[in-house]
Amino acid sequence: MSQTAVSTHHRVTRRLALAASGALIAGSASLLGATTAAAAPVECPAVPGTGPAATSATSSCSATADDSSAAAAFGFDGNAAAAGEMFGLSLAIAADGGTATSAATNFSGPAAIAIGDGATAETWGLNPGLSIGIAGPSATVMVSGTAAPQCMGGLAFAGDFQTGKGCFSDGMSTVPLG
Repeated sequence: MSQTAVSTHHRVTRRLALAASGALIAGSASLLGATTAAAAPVECPAVPGTGPAATSATSSCSATADDSSAAAAFGFDGNAAAAGEMFGLSLAIAADGGTATSAATNFSGPAAIAIGDGATAETWGLNPGLSIGIAGPSATVMVSGTAAPQCMGGLAFAGDFQTGKGCFSDGMSTVPLG
């Protein structure tokens, strides 16, 4: 690998690690906001019974929640959408050109995190349990909640407690987990 490729790989790995940590820590929005200071971030927290949306020149987000659920979406130079219904808790975070989509129902808690150009993370919570999908540049992560997650195209990780399965991709090969 060339020095430039190694540097880019390390930078992407650091960003993915930051995103994963941020999803587990209460202040995830402020942690990710610091990594993209030039972007115009947008926040869409949806407490039960609300549906905010926000856009800027470089970011967009939307979140909806019925009276028994909550959802939050954060765009940091990316597009994020989260939806919660029937006791669901949903989180979507997109940064640096990524697109994250998450939807929760039936006591599920999916989180979608997409960081980098062409990154796409989609997580669906259909059954009780947590799930997470993290996609780096040019990667796609799909967590359906009913089948094994799919990781492809670039640096990606997914874990799904609904199915007991997961996956990891380094951009060259994909390893199924579980």
